[in-house]
Amino acid sequence: MKNWKNIQPYLLVAPQTLVFFLFLVIPIAAILMVSFWEFTGYSMSPAFTWDNYAAIFSSPVYLATYINTFKFVAIVWLITLAIAYPIAYFLAFHVTSLRWQIVLFLICTIPFLTSNIIRMISWIPFLGREGVLNQTLMALGVTNQPIEMFLFSDFAVVLAMVHLYSLFMIAPIFNSMMRIDRALVAAAEDAGASGWQIQKEIILPLAVPGIAIGSIFIVTLVMGEFATVRLMSGGQSSSVGYLIRTQIGSLQYPMAAANAVILLLVTLLLVFGILRAVDIRKEL
Repeated sequence: MKNWKNIQPYLLVAPQTLVFFLFLVIPIAAILMVSFWEFTGYSMSPAFTWDNYAAIFSSPVYLATYINTFKFVAIVWLITLAIAYPIAYFLAFHVTSLRWQIVLFLICTIPFLTSNIIRMISWIPFLGREGVLNQTLMALGVTNQPIEMFLFSDFAVVLAMVHLYSLFMIAPIFNSMMRIDRALVAAAEDAGASGWQIQKEIILPLAVPGIAIGSIFIVTLVMGEFATVRLMSGGQSSSVGYLIRTQIGSLQYPMAAANAVILLLVTLLLVFGILRAVDIRKEL
């Protein structure tokens, strides 16, 4: 009986451990293994070579693709944070009714009830040459001809990503702000603190864990994005995710695997950096 009690905890975690190994550890190990295979341009063979990684680090095309991906991550993170923080603050501190907080937060989630592809496609008739935005600007006399940069550009990619992922920043910041003791804010107001001082000294520091969690969501989602880049840039821009997708489509599995390994390592480094800078354990 004693031995049975000793092994019970291991039996409880056995299903989760099995799923973890089958669907995470083994696939990643397989990708890592394939990344060292040889690829001759038309065939691949099992081997152990660093040629795939050497080609990535020595190619200016790959370097530019990674830089472009980091650019998307930085811009989307900054814009989603600028949007999410005021919305979360308004919901947490200016909407006093819990019912209205829930209603307004659910309104924020309405766009996410539809497919990502549908939401991206919906921007095309709005941003295109004959779209609503260009027609409105020409009707107002702002421009004499359609503005090309609105669609099939980096601008369109960033806009679509912000639209797709803003809720992933709003939700954790809102959760952090709801945990803030209102007595701290009341005490600061009684002491004569200004609104800016309250934001700087109380609300922002206590909302940092939520910002960190939202940042992790944004970083991981944007780093692996490929569908948005392909559709909204019209093939005129690229990202590492889109590059991997293209290499898989052309059967360049070793190169795709090597890029996937590098992308995973870079993403993990960014996430670990965020976790080292901010303690988010209280939010979990």
